[in-house]
Amino acid sequence: MSTKQTLKIASWNINSVRARLEIVERFLTEYQPDVLCMQETKVVDGSFPEGLFRRLGYNHQVLNGQPMHHGVAIVSRIPVREDERLDWQANGEARHIGVRLENGLRIENVYVPAGGEEPDRTINRKFGQKLDFLQRMIDWSGKLGGSTLLLGDFNVAPLECDVWSHKQLINVVSHTQIERDLLGHLQSSHNWIDLGRRFVPAPERLYTWWSYRAQDWAKSDRGRRLDHMWLSPDLAETAVSHQVAEGCRSWTRPSDHAPLITEFAF
Repeated sequence: MSTKQTLKIASWNINSVRARLEIVERFLTEYQPDVLCMQETKVVDGSFPEGLFRRLGYNHQVLNGQPMHHGVAIVSRIPVREDERLDWQANGEARHIGVRLENGLRIENVYVPAGGEEPDRTINRKFGQKLDFLQRMIDWSGKLGGSTLLLGDFNVAPLECDVWSHKQLINVVSHTQIERDLLGHLQSSHNWIDLGRRFVPAPERLYTWWSYRAQDWAKSDRGRRLDHMWLSPDLAETAVSHQVAEGCRSWTRPSDHAPLITEFAF
């Protein structure tokens, strides 16, 4: 009789890993993920705080960092291989890292550009870069095989119920129609399963990001669902639970994003 392997995989835009070491340690200790995928690490590979992770048992570390901005990393208690970095930004920014686990699962960790303030590529170069980034992801996704977990900070809230006010944010970058349409094309290009909405069906409240500008983020609750975990359809039945660890947003010196955690049974 074969036994199932249980795996817990987390994704977190940490907004500078060295500035958040205290809460990263708390998160790993309390939630015990097998794999943690981080975005916006903001550190070159040689300065990554590997010692903390090794002390907690995360001896497998795959890094794609750069000075001060962006950066992604995967730390794992189980072996990973086939590390890959794709330049969907087309300018060398560190925004993707991919690995394969020994059970064959491919994990693609991505940090989509925020896109600046103005949702018009003719006056805002960053918005154009974001749209082009998503189109390159669509082209890549359409050629994928199966057995892939795509996760990270997509910087798009796709559904009307994924933001605190669709009416007030419809012309705000991260929730504009063109961004939402592109994310829809990305999802359909591989028939990705949106794990957030599989476990918390629309229109139930589901946010992953709250601005630092709010005096009391929890009371105002002006959230957006910018962080996502998408699963290849061939693995649909392997995901057994999913949560946003929303309480982490209240910890000392928090990231403005909360971690996502999915448990799998392979």
